[in-house]
Amino acid sequence: MKARGRIIAFFLLVIVLIGIIGTTSLPIAKDIRLGLDLQGGFEVLYEVETLDGKEVTESVLTDTTDALMNRINVLGVSEPVIQIEGEDRIRVQLAGVEDQSSARELLSTEANLTFRDAEDNLLLSGNDLKQGGATGTFDQNGNPIVTLELNDPGKFAEVTEEVSQMPAPDNVLVIWLDFEEGVDSFAEERMKADPKFVSAPSVQQRISSPSVEISGSFSVEETQNLAGILNAGALPVSLEEIYSTSVGAQFGEQALDQTMVAAAVGIALVLVFMLVYYRLPGMVAVVTLSAYVYLILLVFEWIGGVLTLPGIAAIMLGVGMAVDANIITYERIREEMRVGKSVQEAFKVGARSSFSAIIDANITTLLAAVVLFYYGTSSVKGFATLLIISILASFLTAVWGSRLLLGLWVHSGVLDNRFGLFGLKKSAIHAREEELEITDLSTRFDRFDFAGNRNKFFLASIVLIVAGMAVIGVFRLNLGIDFSSGTRVEITSEAALTKEEVQSFLDGAGFETDDIVISGDASNIGVARYNEEFSQEDINSLKSVATEEFGAEPNVSTVSPTVGQELAKNALYALSIAAIGIIIYVAFRFEWRMGVASVVALIHDAFFIVAIFSLLRLEVDITFIAAVLTIVGYSINDTIVTFDRIRENMKRMKKIDSVEQLEKVVNVSLRQTLGRSVNTVLTVLLVVIALLIFGAPSITNFSIALLIGLIAGTYSSIFIAAQLWLVLKKGELKKKGPIDIEKKEQESKWGSDEPVV
Repeated sequence: MKARGRIIAFFLLVIVLIGIIGTTSLPIAKDIRLGLDLQGGFEVLYEVETLDGKEVTESVLTDTTDALMNRINVLGVSEPVIQIEGEDRIRVQLAGVEDQSSARELLSTEANLTFRDAEDNLLLSGNDLKQGGATGTFDQNGNPIVTLELNDPGKFAEVTEEVSQMPAPDNVLVIWLDFEEGVDSFAEERMKADPKFVSAPSVQQRISSPSVEISGSFSVEETQNLAGILNAGALPVSLEEIYSTSVGAQFGEQALDQTMVAAAVGIALVLVFMLVYYRLPGMVAVVTLSAYVYLILLVFEWIGGVLTLPGIAAIMLGVGMAVDANIITYERIREEMRVGKSVQEAFKVGARSSFSAIIDANITTLLAAVVLFYYGTSSVKGFATLLIISILASFLTAVWGSRLLLGLWVHSGVLDNRFGLFGLKKSAIHAREEELEITDLSTRFDRFDFAGNRNKFFLASIVLIVAGMAVIGVFRLNLGIDFSSGTRVEITSEAALTKEEVQSFLDGAGFETDDIVISGDASNIGVARYNEEFSQEDINSLKSVATEEFGAEPNVSTVSPTVGQELAKNALYALSIAAIGIIIYVAFRFEWRMGVASVVALIHDAFFIVAIFSLLRLEVDITFIAAVLTIVGYSINDTIVTFDRIRENMKRMKKIDSVEQLEKVVNVSLRQTLGRSVNTVLTVLLVVIALLIFGAPSITNFSIALLIGLIAGTYSSIFIAAQLWLVLKKGELKKKGPIDIEKKEQESKWGSDEPVV
């Protein structure tokens, strides 16, 4: 009865999950907003003027774009597109904006916050507030409000005491945004149905509080916008709107459909592979992976995220890590079965042993994601946000969920001696009496001497790196308009336009480009972008033929790469800090040599993506950065899993006093983990290849970057990281003599025998 109860519990849990996912996933997916690249949105062009009448410099424009980005992109999930054009213009594009008037107010408000009395005398200003201290929240009645933290509560107490002594109804503290001296007046505005001031609460007594509430007839979105404006600070300029319009999707609806179909095909192939290779555990993985994807979409919809290609990249990396967590656990369980343990013993030991590798891989990737979120901007911050969600969701489903569901089967006794349900042949199972350890098991890779051939691997990488540096030196990078000065051409027609029509015209006129977006409420604007700056002769020629063809002169402007370069610089800065953090964590958890080797492997993988893009003349754009970040996450994950096995096998040896012993540790560890590495990379490659075959042409470069990175990442974790650690460890052995593993373990602050979750 107990066995039957566990099986019934398994199927009940699965049915409940299927019911929840089946009935709510479609509405959740429909509620997720798509980014500009996938669905288009709202576009506004501003002319910038300084408040003091001085010249608009590049630094002023950069400061303004930073302030705008801070207002819009708190979690990095809104992913606006902000570009500097010409000498004094900023173009802002927001995805899926429905209330354009609110968007304009959010963008152009200067945020000069003041507290005044009924006679418009200034009592407090924005300088009296703590920086970043504004929060959108709710009062005790559930009404949306904004709370502000004060620098000097004593000053606020004096002000409120002064106001409270005024006769009613003039005992009010009037809160203004952008009060204009000589123009605005509380006496006039208080008589209007929609006054310009934010709110005017009455003050009855002295208030000694470290914070103040701004209340009014706010919606939740309005309080969030107001808090964002105040936290971002006042804009250093005034923005005059030149024009605004709708903007079409960069990839188009058909491209999105193709990409979603390709992703579905890839994930379906992954699930089939797990079922065929791991049998019953594979079925459990199918359930938990489905729950993982559902959980990601649920949380992303809950935080109001905007899904773009970088976001899809983060989800793909999360899928890879979730699959990897399952594969690591299942492979360890199978190893324990092969040395003669019962199914229940193998499950207990395998789950405990694999937990160490999974937690380390997840924490190092999570560390990188947190740093990217903190220092990154725009799509980098969005990528990091989704990656953090993905890591937490994969840990919840692939670790805790998988073990819970598989544990119900294991502890029911139904699986006793039925090793075939784990994908194992009977001939692979050894008798308990042989007293084998997992290091004694044969593998498909026993003929490979990884450690002995390390110099060949190093030489191969050095040759490829030198060749890559030469390629980059000769060909440079084919930088997209996001990272190099370029030209924006806006063609207007009286009739609706199609992308094919605009592209055909431009090709015929000698101005070929694939970067074309249809905009305008009537789809009568075609926007083409070029990586190079047009000469005056080119501009005159294009204007002449376009006017003749469409009846209106096109608008041609120069696009500055400032924002894109800032994004790339911040991403590189964040990765550098993340690398230091990884070294510190791995040094604490393992040893510093493994941390250094992990970071070297990471740089190795990123370099090859850059070199091959240079060689093939593929365009480097924002999505390229997303692909590189994805591979960095994968590379760290794969390398840490390998090092975890090396550490475990070193413990078995107690003491190491020769290079041969070190080489044996590396060889045995790589042979044991190579099957898991191959299976993991194969599952991710299935998705990437599906994107290449079935996906839209617009994401081909993105898919190629992932493909290159996956191959490089697998190569580096096997042939570079582990071998580099061996060289560093060899130096320690020569310098300090025999290595006492038992003594080091006693000094360790954190062992590897974590409890099963």
